[in-house]
Amino acid sequence: MTVAEYLERERAAFERSEYIDGEIYQMAGEPDAHGDISVNLVASLHTQLKGTECRVRTKETKVKSGGFSAKAGSSTKEMFSYPDVLVACDEIKYHDKQTDIILDPKVVIEVLSKSTEAFNRNDKFTRYRMFNDTLSDYILVSQDKPMIEHFVRQDDYSWKLYTYIGLEEFCPIESINCKLTLSKVCYRIEIFQKRPLNF
Repeated sequence: MTVAEYLERERAAFERSEYIDGEIYQMAGEPDAHGDISVNLVASLHTQLKGTECRVRTKETKVKSGGFSAKAGSSTKEMFSYPDVLVACDEIKYHDKQTDIILDPKVVIEVLSKSTEAFNRNDKFTRYRMFNDTLSDYILVSQDKPMIEHFVRQDDYSWKLYTYIGLEEFCPIESINCKLTLSKVCYRIEIFQKRPLNF
């Protein structure tokens, strides 16, 4: 499917699908923990970003990332994805006048699930860091333990990983002057209160 065909189909659809190099992948529904964590993330960031040039978006906003060419001279394919949460700053750049596809995310956050974890850690992160130059922070939040993994772009375009574990911890996001407190991110997730950490 071409990008144009995908966008026409996706904008009329009731269910979300991601687009990767001509292939369509329908997104599954989210369990309670995934939904609660996503809402907690949005609520925390929305409060902290009030009065700034940054805004938080969730679920229905797509991000466009370039693709890899099969060989020199071939057409480059694309990825259109739906991050669980993203932050964009200043004057946001959009793919087209529909303003539903962002080209310049600053922070992308994914809530991990068994079906998406490998993709979020590998291929999706590779696309983001290769083709979204504005991205400064990529954050993975676990659903089965109070843990945040925070990848921060360095001046030399390498990425440094910081890991925060435990309800008493917090993850600073210096690029947008915010922090994610694990106890707030995990609000309403009762399983975290009742069992020890398991790795």
